[in-house]
Amino acid sequence: MARRCEICGKGTRVGNNVSRRGLPKRKGGIGVKVTAKTKRKFKPNIQKVRVVVNGGVRRMRVCTKCLKRGLVQKAPRRSKVYTPQQ
Repeated sequence: MARRCEICGKGTRVGNNVSRRGLPKRKGGIGVKVTAKTKRKFKPNIQKVRVVVNGGVRRMRVCTKCLKRGLVQKAPRRSKVYTPQQ
């Protein structure tokens, strides 16, 4: 299973961690030097959500941005029904 939003297709991106040393010029130093660059991953905030699709309830992997934008309609919670013991 890919770490990908089923609505917008947002997935993992690749970038760099940049390690620096030194005092910035604006703080009175001689500047900041880059000492290392290592690869890293930017992972989207994916949630498993019960969603109403075509009148039925389905579990989907959706990013939080799509949830906030209202692109999916969350399924109503199941009501807890009391059944007496016989």
